[in-house]
Amino acid sequence: MMDGTDDQVHRELMQRTINGEDANQGTSDEPLYGKVKDDPRLTKIGGWMRRYSVDELPQIVNVLRGQMSIVGPRPPLPYEVRHYKDWHRARFHVRPGITGLWQVSGRNRLHFEEMVRLDVFYIENWSPWLDVKIMSKTLPVMLRGDNTY
Repeated sequence: MMDGTDDQVHRELMQRTINGEDANQGTSDEPLYGKVKDDPRLTKIGGWMRRYSVDELPQIVNVLRGQMSIVGPRPPLPYEVRHYKDWHRARFHVRPGITGLWQVSGRNRLHFEEMVRLDVFYIENWSPWLDVKIMSKTLPVMLRGDNTY
């Protein structure tokens, strides 16, 4: 990300997304969840890192510190949370993760509500086997660059 760039476009996109509005989203070349097309904050190398999820690797330090898990719901940005409905907050009942069920089930092509439903499903159906299945699907998703921008 470029330093000193305005994140207002992303804030507004997230508010519309969480509120279920499809404003400027939903075409075949635009993601449904949380990504600004041609984001001015993103550098070329940052775009590559994000596409292949390399930007997530430093979070392993958070896992080692016990602040995150390998698998779990992605932690939201603080300005997103103020737009959450009560049931969206179920995502906070477990430690956040680097990868999760929604990341291997469609990533940014999913609507916000679908993403939250997958996180809640994960929380309600957690098992070591489910974590292994999600982790085994994560690497192929990363290698394919399965991230729509």
